[in-house]
Amino acid sequence: MIDQMTCEETFRRLDDFLDHELSASECLLVQEHLEICTICAAEFKFEAGIWSEVRAKLQRTTVPPSLREKVTRLLRDTNCSDSTEK
Repeated sequence: MIDQMTCEETFRRLDDFLDHELSASECLLVQEHLEICTICAAEFKFEAGIWSEVRAKLQRTTVPPSLREKVTRLLRDTNCSDSTEK
C-alpha cells in the first residue's frame, strides 16, 4: 500500500515544507501530492512567492549592528538551551 497525503494534510505542512522542517519521508509525501494536485500546487506556488518576497525585502533592510548582535546572541542562547533540554 502506498501512503498518500490528502489536501488537508498537505496544506497543514506547507509552511514546514517551505522552511525545510519536515522529515525526509514527509517531504517526499508533500512533493508527491504537489505533483498530482493542481489546487495544492497553486497554493504552494502562492505561499512560496510570498516567502520569496519577504526574504528579498528583509535582505534589503539595514539592521543596526547592536540589534544584529543581540538577536544573534538570543538565538544562540535559545538553541543551546533547546539542545540541552532534549
